[in-house]
Amino acid sequence: MNLHEYQAKRLFAEYGIPVPAGDVARSTDEAVSVARSLGGGRWVLKAQVHAGGRGKAGGVRLVEDLETLDRVAGELLGSRLVTPQTGADGLPVEALLVEQPQDIVRELYVSVLVDRARERLTVMTSAAGGMDIEAVAAETPEAILTEAVDPVAGLQPYQCRKLGFRLGLNAAQVGAFSRILLALVRLFQEQDCSLVEINPLIVTGDDVLLALDAKINLDDNALYRHKALAELRDPLQEEPRERQAREHGLNYVTLDGNIACMVNGAGLAMATMDLIKLHGGEPANFLDVGGGATAEKVAEAFKLILSDTKVRAILVNIFGGIVRCDLIAEGIIQAVREVDVSLPVVVRLEGTNVESGRRLLGESGLDLIPVDDLTEAARTAVAAAAAGSR
Repeated sequence: MNLHEYQAKRLFAEYGIPVPAGDVARSTDEAVSVARSLGGGRWVLKAQVHAGGRGKAGGVRLVEDLETLDRVAGELLGSRLVTPQTGADGLPVEALLVEQPQDIVRELYVSVLVDRARERLTVMTSAAGGMDIEAVAAETPEAILTEAVDPVAGLQPYQCRKLGFRLGLNAAQVGAFSRILLALVRLFQEQDCSLVEINPLIVTGDDVLLALDAKINLDDNALYRHKALAELRDPLQEEPRERQAREHGLNYVTLDGNIACMVNGAGLAMATMDLIKLHGGEPANFLDVGGGATAEKVAEAFKLILSDTKVRAILVNIFGGIVRCDLIAEGIIQAVREVDVSLPVVVRLEGTNVESGRRLLGESGLDLIPVDDLTEAARTAVAAAAAGSR
C-alpha cells in the first residue's frame, strides 16, 4: 500500500524527520487558505498521486501570487496526471500539497529498503538526489552508497557518519543526517514498511537538512497491525479491477495483452505468463486465485477477466493440492455457467484427483478446452486469442 506525499510527511514529522511547512488542500479555497497561513509570496503546489515524475509532467508548480495559485489549483484538482509511471490514462488529482519553496544548495537521495540478497534492511544514499535513482544505478553505480542494517544491533551511528562524510557533508550536517537515517530505520521497522524514500533530501542555504519529498510503501501483509495507516489507503489511485480483486481476496495485476490467466500460486502464474510470451502471445493480467480456490473465488475471477474488453481467450492453470482437482473443476463449471463466459476457455488441471476433474470438464457440455500439458495449453490459448482477434 502506498501513501501520498503529505501522509508520508506527517509520519516523518512524528519521527522527528524535518519536512517543509505545508498542508494538504482538496479545493481551490483550501489551497488559498493554506497559502495564506504559510505566509510569504511564493508557494509550490504538488499534485498528490501515487506516481513519480510529477514535476516533469506538470504536477509540481511554482506560483508567485494568490491569484495564480487559485488558477493553477483549479487546473490541477480534478485533472488526471500522466507520468512515465502511470500509463496513458494517468491518475486522478484529488488533493494538493501546498508548501513554501526552499533555498536548495544540495540535493541528496536517501532510502531504506529490504535487500533480499543480504537478507536485511539496507540504507541507500547518493549525492545524485532529485534524479531517477534507477538511471543513476545503471549509469553510475559507484554513485550509490549503501550500509546494511544488522538485524540485532540495528543501524549504528558510525554507519550514518560514514555515509554522511562520503556524501561530502560537513560535521554539523553529518549530525543532522545521522539523526534522519536513524529515524528512517526506526519508522521502517515500527510501521512495517517495504520502502521509505526521500528524493531529494535537501541542504538549504541555512545549512538545514529537509525532506523535500517523501515516499512510503507499506507491507500489506502487516496492515492488520496498523489500523490507522490502513485507513489512509486511497482507492482512487488504484486500478479499478485490482481494487475489486483485493476485496475478494484475489491477487490481480492488469497487463496489456489479450490472453487472460487464472492460476493458483504466484510462481505458477509467472511461469504461465512466461509460456504465453514464449509462444507468441501476450498476457492480459496476472491473476492468482490462491491455494484455496473456491467456486465463489473462481466466479469473481471470471468476472474480473471479462471486464477487460481486450481479452480474447482465457487460460486456467490450476494445481490441485490444498483443493482437489474435481472440486476445482466443479467450481470452474459453476462459474462459467454463472458468469456466462463466451470466450474460449483453455483449462489445464494437475494434481490430486486430476482424472476426475478432467472428466467433469469434458462432460460439462460447456465450451471448455481441457488440455493436459502446460506448454500445449499455452499454445492453444495463443491460437484461440489469435483466432478471436481476427
